[in-house]
Amino acid sequence: MSAISAPRSPNEEPIIRKTPLWKTLLNQLGTVIGLVFVFGLFSILRPDTFFNMSNVELILVQSAVVGMSALGMTIIIIAGGIDLSVGSNIALCTVTIALLLNDNLPPVVAALGGIAAGAACGLLISVLVTQLNLNSFIVTLGMWGAVRGVAKGLAHDNTVIPPETWLNNLLNMLSRHQRWMIFPVGVWMMLFCAVLVSLLLKYTRVGKHIFAIGSNEQTARLCGVPINRTKIIIFTLGAALTGLAGVLQFSYLTIGDPTTANGLELNIIAAVVIGGGSLSGGQGSVFGSLVGALIMTTISIGCTKLGLSNWVQEIVTGFIIILAVTLDQIRHRRRV
Repeated sequence: MSAISAPRSPNEEPIIRKTPLWKTLLNQLGTVIGLVFVFGLFSILRPDTFFNMSNVELILVQSAVVGMSALGMTIIIIAGGIDLSVGSNIALCTVTIALLLNDNLPPVVAALGGIAAGAACGLLISVLVTQLNLNSFIVTLGMWGAVRGVAKGLAHDNTVIPPETWLNNLLNMLSRHQRWMIFPVGVWMMLFCAVLVSLLLKYTRVGKHIFAIGSNEQTARLCGVPINRTKIIIFTLGAALTGLAGVLQFSYLTIGDPTTANGLELNIIAAVVIGGGSLSGGQGSVFGSLVGALIMTTISIGCTKLGLSNWVQEIVTGFIIILAVTLDQIRHRRRV
């Protein structure tokens, strides 16, 4: 009988099978090539309206919301989970911010309140997942409807119109004398958070635990990884980043709208998967997710420039999601 090796000490780092560097570069390069192809295609089809700097800035601005939430989704998907409630969470955040502004609270406090509302949703999801041992798909599917209902209830089924503050300007297109900023403030916020999340995943123990849980949760448990505690961090942090996306969405809308971001969770998940994230867990990158967000936004704006109806855009988005999942399955079979 072969000897069975004893589990590692809780203080030892779990052994994580890392993807070879060349494969990582190939996956990310393929995503960038896809972005260039999509942008080039629409530039050829609509050179007068699509291929210009103002449209590039519009793509960046509209990618900020999807990209910010995709950062949180990247963490969750790497750990082998999923969050279907992010669109509803963004709507709740916009309503929370608008209500707090109407109560004459400072804009900073209102923004923090929106982020806190998002993080609270993530904390509740993590408790249900860890304490009741429920699947994150089922939990967040339920939260998808519940959080949207809370947002509508707080807003009394109406949009909430708050006083104008500097929060309204985070995603404004840059004027001529603001060109030195290169990007709007909201885009810089997304890039700054992307750097922080990337550092978290690459250089911290929590980041290693996230990959370990997604690769093989049972092995990670035997290696001493605190599964429940890490999952609480994962879902709470992911939802807090969605709360930041809610701040950006509020800035873009300038109102609290309980119906906004309906279906946006599909674009966010697709962005992560297109960027190399695996729905099976254990794989994903911040850079890839941001490029995936740019691809989804570029396709959406490109379809609008072509004059396609909303139902056509929804069909295109649906096929992109199917393609993304198919590519994920192909990558997973190759790894196995």
